[in-house]
Amino acid sequence: MSAYPEPLIPPGGTAPVPRRIRAMLDDRVVLDTTDAIYLWEFPPYPQYYIPVGDVADGVLTDTGETKTFEHGVARVHNAGSGHAWMYDDGVAKDRVRFQWDALDRWFEEDEEVFVHPRNPYSRVDAIISTRRVEVAVDGITLADSSSTVIVFETGLPPRYYFPKTSVHLEHLTPSETVTACPYKGRTSEYWSIPSVPDVAWSYDFPTAPLLPVAGHVAFFNENVDITIDGVLQERPITPFSNPVARPTDGTVR
Repeated sequence: MSAYPEPLIPPGGTAPVPRRIRAMLDDRVVLDTTDAIYLWEFPPYPQYYIPVGDVADGVLTDTGETKTFEHGVARVHNAGSGHAWMYDDGVAKDRVRFQWDALDRWFEEDEEVFVHPRNPYSRVDAIISTRRVEVAVDGITLADSSSTVIVFETGLPPRYYFPKTSVHLEHLTPSETVTACPYKGRTSEYWSIPSVPDVAWSYDFPTAPLLPVAGHVAFFNENVDITIDGVLQERPITPFSNPVARPTDGTVR
């Protein structure tokens, strides 16, 4: 049994999107809708399915190919720098799903969204804590503080964000990696240690709900030893426990 909440919606589930969704390509808005739906292709997050009539003319080019998914058969289209899938029947009838990176920028209302749509059933809370949290690897202390910010995100282990002054940066090597998260924004820095690439990261300019983590440093629980109030924590097992195998879309921090 997981020690943190699991995603609620199974693959194939749908829900209305109450937010205005827009996307841009080559500096112009190419879709604008208040009638999108979420469709969970796999947990823990959905994709936007857009009414075809809310997509600008000329954006979609039918390739004549089809692709079969669990929720239906789609006609494959070229769109921007990638592909899109249009459905003629099923739960996504008369809707199109874009490959996220096919378009340049996505917005919910007037706020930019990164990587993938935000799950309406997920919570992401940044809570200040005075519990003493220590991070170590192979007996070397990387961080130690009684003033962390804990980020609780549905479906993921808690992440402990340390003030930079509580992090032993002399043991960390800066990395050029940059990732993004739909809930937190775009990372500002990454660091590695010899045994674990990109083991730590920081957001200098996070999204408004996550402002408490600005300038703080977090570590992958899966790859370090974390002690809370003197009690060593069991390392969580997630699909991204191997940092080499984790995706670069930032969805796991």
